[in-house]
Amino acid sequence: MSWGSPEFVIAIIALSYGGWILNNWIRAKHGYELEDEWGGKTNKAGPDEQRKIELLSSENEELVGKIDRLQDRLQVLERIATDPATRTADEIETLREKN
Repeated sequence: MSWGSPEFVIAIIALSYGGWILNNWIRAKHGYELEDEWGGKTNKAGPDEQRKIELLSSENEELVGKIDRLQDRLQVLERIATDPATRTADEIETLREKN
């Protein structure tokens, strides 16, 4: 088979399409978006999957908020644990005097 023969050209084209099909099969198997022959993406997530994504996103935002509040509380506790006792007592007395 010579480099310019029709069989060689057809073999190259067949290998290219085979690679494209294999690539899309692997992507579909692992849940990635599929590509068409022009490089466009197709989203295979239906309404149920979109709803799950929205629920997980809202839960993620809620958990991030909780983590932020816990980090703030931890900073206060660390400051109380590491500050000298007289300074903490003075701050408590100042707060009592305000009320």
